[in-house]
Amino acid sequence: MSVLAIHPGAYYHIETLEAPRYRHHFDRLVRPEELPSVELSEHQVLFIPCRTPADRMAPHAAQLRTYLDQGGTIVATGETAWEAFLPAIHFTPQPTNWWWWLTQGAGLGVRISAPGHSLFEHLGQDDLTWHLHGWFDPPEGVEVLAVNEEGKPILYVDEVTTAGRMVITSLDPCFHHGSHFMPATTRFLDGFLPWMRKELDKGKSE
Repeated sequence: MSVLAIHPGAYYHIETLEAPRYRHHFDRLVRPEELPSVELSEHQVLFIPCRTPADRMAPHAAQLRTYLDQGGTIVATGETAWEAFLPAIHFTPQPTNWWWWLTQGAGLGVRISAPGHSLFEHLGQDDLTWHLHGWFDPPEGVEVLAVNEEGKPILYVDEVTTAGRMVITSLDPCFHHGSHFMPATTRFLDGFLPWMRKELDKGKSE
């Protein structure tokens, strides 16, 4: 398979996409502005890391939609204002409790909602738990993989909006891994990126 990753160029993108720990998961890195020169259909997966500026992606929304309609897969992680460049994204932000874990006995409330999914052969619930920025109201028929304490989706797979697939999460592992802050985010990427390479080149699920 081939994974194309968007590389906006911030320090946490450099650490996630270029450093030895994960760089072998990505076959090509491109700036958002380079997308028009890329034949997206040559890549099974397009990875959009945390905090990719939406104003750099929005001009390419039609190209991304064509890629999805041709059966491509887009993975987009947190704090990217997805709705500016991807279809059917409805996101509600929430205040972020950065220090909930300092309170004895506190819990964030993140819960795996599809424990039989192949992703969770690689990840446990603690690997999804650091903090929350908000939740989604996804289209009917998507597969919700994880939810917040109120049962609202924070990670889902959409194979209904287009002929392709979108894996969308409000979690922001790349930012925190690249900032060397919150070990759970590194554990998340340790599991998620191998799953991405192993599973997402198989085409849409039946």
